[in-house]
Amino acid sequence: MKKVPTAEQPIGIFDSGVGGLTVAAAVRRLLPNEKIIYFGDTAHLPYGDKSANSIQSYSQKIAEFLIDNDCKIILIACNTASAYANEIVKSTIATRFAGIKVVNVIDPIVNNITKKRKYKRVGVIGTKGTIRSGSYPQRIIQQNHRLEVVSLATPLLVPMIEEGFIYDDISNAIIRSYLSQDKLKNIDALILGCTHYPIIKNQIRKFFNFDVDVIDSSQVVATQLRSILADANLLNSAENPEHQFIISDYTEMFENIARMFFDEEIHLQCKNIWK
Repeated sequence: MKKVPTAEQPIGIFDSGVGGLTVAAAVRRLLPNEKIIYFGDTAHLPYGDKSANSIQSYSQKIAEFLIDNDCKIILIACNTASAYANEIVKSTIATRFAGIKVVNVIDPIVNNITKKRKYKRVGVIGTKGTIRSGSYPQRIIQQNHRLEVVSLATPLLVPMIEEGFIYDDISNAIIRSYLSQDKLKNIDALILGCTHYPIIKNQIRKFFNFDVDVIDSSQVVATQLRSILADANLLNSAENPEHQFIISDYTEMFENIARMFFDEEIHLQCKNIWK
């Protein structure tokens, strides 16, 4: 008999590193009674330069791990994994469990931005893998063919953030080098197609003199997650849930950024689930 989720079970969130913490923090703010189990695959960071097969393999294994830890819903808090592994994660879970949904970070943003009639030209920045997949322009144009969508791979941003280069001359120089390219001229909005990028959102907004709408997925995705849980009667009412943070390889920066987002003492667990 397939397992059916209950409200008391935790939410499972995974990413290649610290980026998904931006989404996890938004989920915690919007759903304070929910326990979160977060898996950061720091051993395989970054996903953006990996093959589709590798990303699918990593994502499938992590999803199975989260389900084995009784998660009632899986949130893929990584754009590259959302682009390449969403369907395989859904099919893997469907063969073993009933009613456990998979949420990605691309579709909620696409649905949100295509409703904004004020936009004419939208930019997308992301990892090489996300941009190569074409997920954003394909899905946006499918829903609103009047929108012009331009994409730019910005592969240095993830390792820059993971190494802690934020709000300094190095990060400003890298951001300026990417965003000053002709491809992004005259855009009305810029989609941050990587969940790491909200960490430098203010630097990006400043580069555009606050004239461009800079859109990250965290709040939009958290809102959709709440809606899905509410519709399925899976909202938890517990108080002071104790979250779990699991990484596949220890990095001090992950711990520091997790504390910054969650404003509490973080106890990391390091697990190699591929053994």
